[in-house]
Amino acid sequence: MRNAVVVLVALAAALPLTSCRLVDDAALSVDAGGDLAAPVGTVGLPDADEARAMLAGLTVTGRPRPASDYDRDAFGSSWRDVDGNGCNQRDDVLLRDAEPGSVRTGDQGSCDHDVLAGTWTDPYTARVLVLDDLKDPAQAQAVQIDHVVPLAEAWVSGAAAWDDARREQYANDLGALLAVDGPTNASKGADDPAAWRPRKAYQCAYAARWVATKSRWSLTVDPSEVAALEEMLATCTGA
Repeated sequence: MRNAVVVLVALAAALPLTSCRLVDDAALSVDAGGDLAAPVGTVGLPDADEARAMLAGLTVTGRPRPASDYDRDAFGSSWRDVDGNGCNQRDDVLLRDAEPGSVRTGDQGSCDHDVLAGTWTDPYTARVLVLDDLKDPAQAQAVQIDHVVPLAEAWVSGAAAWDDARREQYANDLGALLAVDGPTNASKGADDPAAWRPRKAYQCAYAARWVATKSRWSLTVDPSEVAALEEMLATCTGA
């Protein structure tokens, strides 16, 4: 019998981030035309000052109305193997974001790190997810891959004008993906920072990642979004 999903709540006093400069992304570079280039390995998120400069450089538009023409399938119907390592983005992100030494993997076709089990700390809530069988659909839904800037938000911020190939590239940008708690991901939905924020200790990193993603893909921002991002960047140590 398969074991049930074990979800432990991390200590409320989880250590806050000391700055926005993180080195947790095996991100992809994006060339001037928006095409995914070769993997650039581990890169840092911008610090607070750099993120503010990026934010100031984004185009500010009026708050967009909900898009009646939004098409999720325009971003691709499945995860891609964008770096040619044989594994799709879900497995790459699960492996990258798991607690070190906790992952059990197997081989599946060309993928040599099909993630079967492991432990993840949800950055949004600090919940710890201990999962022993990711082939169980319930457990697979317990840890989900979040587009930090949601696809629907990207759509109203500029992606509606892209072709399908560029949208698929965006949907598979490792630097814009995180392994997170499933129910928390569902509650976040397509909200921008004016409507949804993670726990305070993660707001610095969240805002930096949001701004870096929008800057990398030349997406627009609206005034309430800018105000929320500025508030979250103010939580950065030394900000």
